[in-house]
Amino acid sequence: MEDLMKDLLIVLGRIVTILPLLLFITIFMGKRAIGELPVFDFLIILTLGAVVGADIADPNIKHLPTAFTVVIIGLFQRLVARWKIKNRKFGKLITFEPTLVVQNGKLLKENISRIHYSIDNVLQMLREKNAFDLEDVDLAIIEANGALSVLKKAEKQMVTREDMKIYSSSPSISFPVMMEGQIYENTLRYFQVDETWLKQQLAHKGIFNYENIFYISLNRNLDLSISFNDEKSERLPPLYH
Repeated sequence: MEDLMKDLLIVLGRIVTILPLLLFITIFMGKRAIGELPVFDFLIILTLGAVVGADIADPNIKHLPTAFTVVIIGLFQRLVARWKIKNRKFGKLITFEPTLVVQNGKLLKENISRIHYSIDNVLQMLREKNAFDLEDVDLAIIEANGALSVLKKAEKQMVTREDMKIYSSSPSISFPVMMEGQIYENTLRYFQVDETWLKQQLAHKGIFNYENIFYISLNRNLDLSISFNDEKSERLPPLYH
């Protein structure tokens, strides 16, 4: 019983001492380590959690070396962060570069596949940015931290009533009707059309080879948005994080 009480007091003492130290080190490392979590910063936070968790949970682990380890990890992160700013080549080795995934309303399959995202991932992230129709999107970029940045086309950007003293039109929304060769008949039925109608619309656009189609969406006006497997992005200046 005495040994148990002793262990509990040790754990309590470690919590009281190590958590303030961990808070100080995290603040010292900077806002990026908390808010954006680039790859390297994520690994640092993960390592700190493992070190501190083991120290608190096991009274047999010496406490002072743990505190020293926390300080060294914090200093190492700060050193690497400064080095990454000064040397872009080094920075590119320990993080991701921004990736263009939508341009002018078209999904870029090659770029999406390269970063191991799926169509569903990209569409969900677009919806989270209030972009429910691909045709509304001028550019969409997966940033280094995995977040999505969206630039809507000029005519689709929100105008406030205060700016124009008018009510904005109803937002458009599109639904997938074909993804990677699979046709979603339930969605077509919702719009009171069928696969034959879809193929006719594609034929009117001069599209007869469906194997090259990556994604098709349909909006309430029965307008199709089509992205091909070999969709190429237009030349842009390099994107840096």
